[in-house]
Amino acid sequence: MTSVDRLLQNWRIRKAGPFIETGDRVLDLGSADGVLFDRLGRCGPGSVGIDPTLPQNQVSRQGFRLIRGYFPQDLPTDAGPFDVIVMLAVLEHIPAKLLPGLSSGCARLLKPGGRLVITVPSPAVDAILSVLTRLRLIHGMSLEEHHGYDIHETPTVFGPPGFRMSVHATFQLGLNHLFVFERTGMS
Repeated sequence: MTSVDRLLQNWRIRKAGPFIETGDRVLDLGSADGVLFDRLGRCGPGSVGIDPTLPQNQVSRQGFRLIRGYFPQDLPTDAGPFDVIVMLAVLEHIPAKLLPGLSSGCARLLKPGGRLVITVPSPAVDAILSVLTRLRLIHGMSLEEHHGYDIHETPTVFGPPGFRMSVHATFQLGLNHLFVFERTGMS
């Protein structure tokens, strides 16, 4: 990662941080090397990261399991339930046909009243990232997977009866979106 990649990653983590309380059991989808756990330093026992780009299953510096694989199918059956599920810059990598399974997997593993914290860039960001990649300012991790995710679909993908949206805000000059959903008691 370049310093610009880290800057953008840390910005997303700072946006998610206020929705993660000390001791929360967190599932980080797209965890990379567990940087969210390291940066926050307050996630509780049983927190887990999952990412298909990991070379192998490993343990984060904070002692949490990092699973190489895709959610929900590769998550071990002993994982969960979670207080918070985090997806930072992940939805734009998920094909539309897999979104219902992603949503139902989150609803199944999130405790009632738990929070689903999502950041997702506007499709306009792809052109900016492409330029930054050509200039070698960023590595442009998995840009080929971006498919122009429609941000306006997010409340539908994670809608009732399983979720209730509590926050939608923009950051980075409106180029990124923060969504926070609360898990309802209904499924």
